Amino acid sequence: MDYYKILGINKDASEEGVKKAFRKLAHKYHPDKGGDEKKFKEISEAYQILSNKEKRAQYDRFGRVFSGSQQTGGGFNGFDFSQGGGPFGFSAQGGPASGWDFGQSGFGFSGDFGDLSDVFDAFFEGMGVKQKRRSYHGGADVQIAQEIDLEEAYRGAEKKIKYSVFVKCEKCGGLGHDSKAGFDNCETCVGRGEIKEVRKSFFGDIMQVKACPKCFGAGQIPKKVCEVCHGAGKIRGEKNLTIEIRPGISEGQIIKIQGVGEAGERGAKEGDLYVIVKIKSHQIFKRQGDNLIIKKDFKMVDLMLGKKVDIPTISGNKLKVEIPADFDLKDNLKIRGEGMPKFGGFGRGDLIVELNVKTPKKISLKAKKILEDLEKEI
Repeated sequence: MDYYKILGINKDASEEGVKKAFRKLAHKYHPDKGGDEKKFKEISEAYQILSNKEKRAQYDRFGRVFSGSQQTGGGFNGFDFSQGGGPFGFSAQGGPASGWDFGQSGFGFSGDFGDLSDVFDAFFEGMGVKQKRRSYHGGADVQIAQEIDLEEAYRGAEKKIKYSVFVKCEKCGGLGHDSKAGFDNCETCVGRGEIKEVRKSFFGDIMQVKACPKCFGAGQIPKKVCEVCHGAGKIRGEKNLTIEIRPGISEGQIIKIQGVGEAGERGAKEGDLYVIVKIKSHQIFKRQGDNLIIKKDFKMVDLMLGKKVDIPTISGNKLKVEIPADFDLKDNLKIRGEGMPKFGGFGRGDLIVELNVKTPKKISLKAKKILEDLEKEI
């Protein structure tokens, strides 16, 4: 790993140059700013080595740093704050500016440096990064089934739907409390909105920052909870909605509508609605992809005389189709462009006609004589 390349500096860069490069990249790639967490770790590791004279000398000479030369007791195997410097000029002797806090990224450091949470707090708050992280649960997604006719799937339709779901409490506006009554500081997190847990890792003791479970990251507890929703910000109710069925939609296809699912806790984001389309069986047509299949009975004499056969279509029209005299009854008749619309595209599928010769159960003596004479002719 080329630490100089990671920080974007030359090998002869001064200590101040190393520090300046780190500050710039830490700002850019900090997870709370939407940066790359892996890249941020690489930048931090590079600064750890190049900001220490002994480690930098070893790295320049051997291309690596030996474990025996590393700081002991540092929770991240040591950002070196022992000289009272640190990348932001803060002291490592504890106090209100002693440590690192990665905010919403969930990372931090602890060890001989005391509570290493406030250095990043102080540094990144000035850049608008640090915020109280309310952990109210967003609303759950809702899934319902909607049945439609094949004709509606063919031409498209608008369907009115009604479904039972948790909706925002109108009494408190979804907040779950009376905002006019005021708040008390949370005793669990002392108003910080977060608690910290230390766990072991390859890098040392890593402090994981979590939203306070008592106040859900708000840092405050409302003095008066809503008497209707009892603090949840939502109650059981119903929603009415009109959804669009697009032409060519298929069985089992899902329509997603954002923000109309279950209401979130205390004003958190609403869930989404997923409508699963179910298409009723049709008396005449059977769907197969974009094609429609229809069974049609006809008389053999109609085929022999070249008569046209009436074929119904899904659009409601009837087509008069002449069956060629040499048509093989083992095959199906295909009428192009009379099937279902191609969903989200252009054109239509085909109408497949399965022909079935209808024979009479009884024939008269006269008809039998005619057939015998016909047999001789053909």
